[in-house]
Amino acid sequence: MDSSEETYNPWSIVNLVFHHLADEGLHPMLGEAGDPGAHAAGLLTALGIVPSARGTEKVAGRVSDELAALREAFEAAHPERASRGESG
Repeated sequence: MDSSEETYNPWSIVNLVFHHLADEGLHPMLGEAGDPGAHAAGLLTALGIVPSARGTEKVAGRVSDELAALREAFEAAHPERASRGESG
């Protein structure tokens, strides 16, 4: 996959649409009419976005950065536990 391609998890689209329909007072049912993931992937493809189970690379990067910052803050606040490899 080209690193310049935008990617997104099709199931995030399913979740977004499901909640939007429910907020509008409708009663969507997952699985009643088949797997919606394939249709969500088709929508992403039509919008020029590559469907990917890994999801959005930007989000994954932000999550990794946030976890690293939390780890660093924890280790700074609890140096005795960090040096023993304890996490909680």
